[in-house]
Amino acid sequence: MARFVIREVTTGVKFDLLAPNGQDILTSGVYVCEAACRKGIASVVKNAAAAGVADQTGNENPAVKNPRFEVYRDRAGEYRFRLKARNGEIIAFSDGYAGKVGCLEGIESVKKYAPRAEIEEI
Repeated sequence: MARFVIREVTTGVKFDLLAPNGQDILTSGVYVCEAACRKGIASVVKNAAAAGVADQTGNENPAVKNPRFEVYRDRAGEYRFRLKARNGEIIAFSDGYAGKVGCLEGIESVKKYAPRAEIEEI
């Protein structure tokens, strides 16, 4: 089963969304407390289902309203995505993918697993 894993880091609390195979799909920024982190998880669940995809890797960039997943290339040339809430704030982001297809599959995994994922604290 997929799960959100909440963990403490030196600067606060963050979460990861893990697929059933344990692979990290999505990571949050750092929150000041666990309650705020749990709100971030709720925001992923709420926004991922309604989010469109804005591909920022090509020449054409059709407008996609928030909430949305933004696909982009990082400085190393890897494909990544970030999930933005209705207010435009970044909720969470992915690791790098070698190809765009893998990145898009990562987005589909978030949409599929986030609504049913359990929450676990470590």
